[in-house]
Amino acid sequence: MSKIGKMPVTIPEGVTVSVERNVVSTSGSKGNLTFTIPQSVEVKMAEGKVIVSQKEENEKSDKALFGLTRATIANMVKGVSQGFEKKLELSGVGYRAQVSGSDLVLSVGFSHPVKINKAEGLSFSVAENVITIAGSDKTLVGDMAARIRKIRPPEPYKGKGIRYVGERIRRKAGKAAKAVGTK
Repeated sequence: MSKIGKMPVTIPEGVTVSVERNVVSTSGSKGNLTFTIPQSVEVKMAEGKVIVSQKEENEKSDKALFGLTRATIANMVKGVSQGFEKKLELSGVGYRAQVSGSDLVLSVGFSHPVKINKAEGLSFSVAENVITIAGSDKTLVGDMAARIRKIRPPEPYKGKGIRYVGERIRRKAGKAAKAVGTK
């Protein structure tokens, strides 16, 4: 059995969780989320906690779904109460980001600005070349951050590009530095 899957998910104040047939629904101050439960996993409500269990404990593929289901429900509860956010940093001469309406417009060295449409449930904000993506769905926030980073990933020679805040880019020596060291 999964160690994570065994732990019950506590429901904070202001969050409602309902389990109907094979769908878990959560609602809170940040929004509403739903998740379809796999057939091999059982979800119950008891004393302000969500308890996830396996129907058959011997199936190997069910063990993975068991822990995944519990983690997804815990992320849903946290998302509708506190929310999630990812921060991306622009580094490079002339690299800029701005929010126009609900969309994000990036100027990252191409001949044209790149426009990114906002997905439902997300919000963009830009301050001092740091893009913040916020929302209640953890996977949606992470996917949007990855899509934005993919537009201009950081390159190892000058370090220019879009990277996560706190991400270290492994730098390489250029041709000039290599030529000086060898004869």
